[in-house]
Amino acid sequence: TQLIARRLRELNVFCEIYPFQEVSVSFLRKYTPKAIILSGGPASVFEYDAPKPPPEVFDLQIPVLGICYGQQVMMHMLGGTVERGNGTAEFGRAFVKRSGADLDLLDDWLDDGRQQVWMSHGDNVRLVAPGFKVYGTSEHAPFAIIAEPARRLYAVQFHPEVHHTQNGLKLFENFVRIAGFQRDWTMGSYRQKVISAIRDKVGNKKVICGLSGGVDSSVTA
Repeated sequence: TQLIARRLRELNVFCEIYPFQEVSVSFLRKYTPKAIILSGGPASVFEYDAPKPPPEVFDLQIPVLGICYGQQVMMHMLGGTVERGNGTAEFGRAFVKRSGADLDLLDDWLDDGRQQVWMSHGDNVRLVAPGFKVYGTSEHAPFAIIAEPARRLYAVQFHPEVHHTQNGLKLFENFVRIAGFQRDWTMGSYRQKVISAIRDKVGNKKVICGLSGGVDSSVTA
């Protein structure tokens, strides 16, 4: 999830991460997001307390992208079928091939016919939800890329945010273009805004700042 956020910020797009249990209908109405990404994770849709967004997420008329578990929960909630058991788990490099018509999410990404991606999942989609079509397949993932373009709902089984997926940033670039972002946000301007807000709040008092390293502070070669 943190890597997804970093990729979006690299594209000069402001984004925030929210745990699924904090996303409600009232939150969506107040926050009014321009796009939503449902991230991957270790959970299974078959678990009793499996992470799920409110169903209204899919009726907001904004682009939604499901990644790995995000794809599975999207299909599970919209009438598709998710499968678990022998042969559903996959971890490592795979190659996705184009299937079906052109898709705006894949512009300039699958032009060579296939692309290396990184898979890391235990369950997989067995049947897509009504209205969805298949736009990319791999050897062990027949629904590697699916979408319902009319509703701007997209989903992939692999992880475009990791560097093992070749040119995965292009998928995010296409997604934010579909969502209509101007890509004019910068961390520098955000930093100044936050510093100013902290100064107004703290005044002459002292604060303790605990700063952790991680994906946002690392350097990409």
